[in-house]
Amino acid sequence: MPARAFPTHYPAVPPRVIRAVLLFSALALAAGAARGAELSITRVFTGWRDAASFKRVSEYFTGRENTGGQIVLRTDPAERAGYYFLIRTRQDEALAATIRLTYFTPDGAEARVVTFPVQLPPRTAAVNVGLTGAAWPDPDASAVAWKVDILSADGATVLASEKSYLWDQPAAK
Repeated sequence: MPARAFPTHYPAVPPRVIRAVLLFSALALAAGAARGAELSITRVFTGWRDAASFKRVSEYFTGRENTGGQIVLRTDPAERAGYYFLIRTRQDEALAATIRLTYFTPDGAEARVVTFPVQLPPRTAAVNVGLTGAAWPDPDASAVAWKVDILSADGATVLASEKSYLWDQPAAK
């Protein structure tokens, strides 16, 4: 059987089909580029955590804290017990950022603010922001209202934000 030759002539593709394919490709690339810069806060849990809740079996052998892949930021790094904000994020790529937590305590009328630099890994992250030591001494108290902002590394741009229900409530008259 003789070898088959490849065709040397293909049917012409109409210009409108070529334009449609190019337009679709350009839109898909633009959507992918825009999506690459996305960051969102998917959930925030709050509550008191005892120091023992951070201890894992491996720590007994190594003497070093094992965070289990979570990012742990504390106002007093020497203290583990405190009031924590577990912030779950979703981002398409690794990101250097700053977390700004603004909150009201039950005994204070003024907002308090803490900031932490953070390196968020690609995809998802669990970030524990702890008000530890003198920043939150009462295990029975809860934050009255709070707001979490994730800022660009230089602190100039808000990339994502989440707040408690009471944050936007009007003041009582």
